[in-house]
Amino acid sequence: MIKEVIILAGGLGTRLRDAVPDLPKCMAPVNGRPFIGYVIQHLKQQGVERFIFSLGYKHDYFTEFLQGELLPNQYVLCIEEEPLGTGGAIQYASAFAQNENVLVTNGDTLFNVDVAALSQQHLSYQSHCTLSLKPMQQFERYGVVEVDEEQRIVSFKEKKYYAEGLINGGIYALNIPALRSKSLPEKFSFEKDYLEAFYHEHHFYAAIQQAYFIDIGIPEDYEKAARDLRAE
Repeated sequence: MIKEVIILAGGLGTRLRDAVPDLPKCMAPVNGRPFIGYVIQHLKQQGVERFIFSLGYKHDYFTEFLQGELLPNQYVLCIEEEPLGTGGAIQYASAFAQNENVLVTNGDTLFNVDVAALSQQHLSYQSHCTLSLKPMQQFERYGVVEVDEEQRIVSFKEKKYYAEGLINGGIYALNIPALRSKSLPEKFSFEKDYLEAFYHEHHFYAAIQQAYFIDIGIPEDYEKAARDLRAE
């Protein structure tokens, strides 16, 4: 099973400015606890043992919190001097990984996936990247990912209204050598410049899971997270 994760936690949280002024987005308090704490908690419960935090904006806010969440040998901080985009951040952080296959997730998104099932599928398929997809109905905030009968990614559809579809839940099992084989630039988008650019030639698969999902990127969902996670 994959037991190492890169958590992207450098976001500014521009759309949450009114609700959460002057904090990195994933440090926004939810019921008195930084949101990223729920992400860490779930991953620890799933057996993840080593955390690589990709930080940027106001990274000092993380220091004391992480000292209370994890032991010193359980995590490493990877700090961007300037924004690298999601792809650049993953590529930079991957240099700190101890394994060829890692999990990647966003610190402002909680998708309670079964990590053992995701890992098993990723490794058995020898996938270059396995996307955790969430079935959703009546939405327009997300694009849709289409798969074939073998769960291989066959297309990415743009954001618009969909009656139903599979959305990218933002947690991946990633093969680092496959990513690095593309000689991508220092700054790039993981979604646009890697997944959407190479799905037709790389082994990209889907792991479809009906687990709890919340993305606090907009005020409405930030408020929903407080209601949903009150009992955590």
